[in-house]
Amino acid sequence: MGTAGSTRFTRPTGTFSSLRVRNYRYFFAGQIVSNTGSWMQRIAQDWLVLSLTGSPLAVGITTAMQFLPTLLLGLFGGVLADRMPKRRMLIATQGAMGLLAAGLAAMTISGVVTAYHVYAFALLLGLVTVVDTPTRQAFVSEMVGPEHLSNAVSLNAANFQTARLVGPAVAGLLIAAVGSGWAFALNALSFAAVIGGLLAMRTSELRPVERIPRERGQLREGLHYVRERPDLMWPLVLAGFIGTFGFNFPTLLSGFAHDTFHVGPGRYGLLNTAMALGSLAGALYAARRGNPRLRWLTGAALGFGLLEVLGAFAPGYWSFAVLLTLIGIFGLTFNTAINSYVQLATDPEMRGRVMGLMVLVFTGGTPVGAPLVGWVTDAYGPRLGMLACGVVSALAAAVIGLVLARCADLRLAVDLHRGRAGRVVAFVPRQRAPQRELATAC
Repeated sequence: MGTAGSTRFTRPTGTFSSLRVRNYRYFFAGQIVSNTGSWMQRIAQDWLVLSLTGSPLAVGITTAMQFLPTLLLGLFGGVLADRMPKRRMLIATQGAMGLLAAGLAAMTISGVVTAYHVYAFALLLGLVTVVDTPTRQAFVSEMVGPEHLSNAVSLNAANFQTARLVGPAVAGLLIAAVGSGWAFALNALSFAAVIGGLLAMRTSELRPVERIPRERGQLREGLHYVRERPDLMWPLVLAGFIGTFGFNFPTLLSGFAHDTFHVGPGRYGLLNTAMALGSLAGALYAARRGNPRLRWLTGAALGFGLLEVLGAFAPGYWSFAVLLTLIGIFGLTFNTAINSYVQLATDPEMRGRVMGLMVLVFTGGTPVGAPLVGWVTDAYGPRLGMLACGVVSALAAAVIGLVLARCADLRLAVDLHRGRAGRVVAFVPRQRAPQRELATAC
């Protein structure tokens, strides 16, 4: 088994410690604007498809088209992230995303857009995302270094969720007032902020990893690296289950809004805002905790799945919104935990490929999960769709948590006498011999 020596479980020096790094501040500021625009487009896109077709399944197909390239090409995106200069690559990918948003805006405002046009733009956006996502995630370490990496990953998530608070609300107002096309247009303009931040960076202050030369077998080398590391392989398997089945909220929430609670775009946007509030709280909590351990990661996944099960039985709109806030806390905690854990546990020269694999398993399953959940939602209603997603997520977390404990030679111990003096339930070594390396990450 490969070493996990690159993982350092430390406490951060503050919730916003990584913002002391000038280059990261520029990146962070640009992302606030761009993420807000992206959330506006996401909400407007889902509502546009629902308005054109009246079918949650069509929303699921749109989501599937956007993530299909990740399923097919995600590993190659990780290889490119290890080969190419990341800052230049991000300038190119962000510019391409802005052009695609402008094109969709023009077609929607002119009134010629159809569901098939939206599918096509979603597919093209997915092709750009194949390269953009692993490059952007791996670039964080080049801006802040390992000492601030976990904090920066959490703040990126907080940034994303702050935009999620603003974007859906603004999108709902724009859709009601002037239509979806203007939300796409504002998103196109928002990419200028992140490109400007990238151009304003001081390249002398970056910590670039030596790029790998173009050689045969680099993709296979990345897969072999993960296969020999159970501390990486099993968390990535869990991410695959959660990403494929747990995070199907565009399909589920549009179904709950349209078919279960019979509300308009404004209330639909509020459901996304409720989840974003919880996600923002989870991100800020993660920023203070320090580098995550595997027990935190699997525990967050288990809580996320169980809360989805409860959400399936919510009696009304507002109780559902409250549960979405809690789901957001646990879902974002899992998301940031696995992102920072995998980056810290991976050798720098392999980081792009491993992050490409993580993007593949976490979002690449969406082309399978989104249409499946959309079909269940169409045929049996949104409640059964969310119930199925929650059950799969909770079972995957429980099983993989036990597998990781077994790999680390740990057992579950219950001590009712410890009470407040310590944990009543804990994983402990099976014997007094030195624990395996994996146990230090649990």
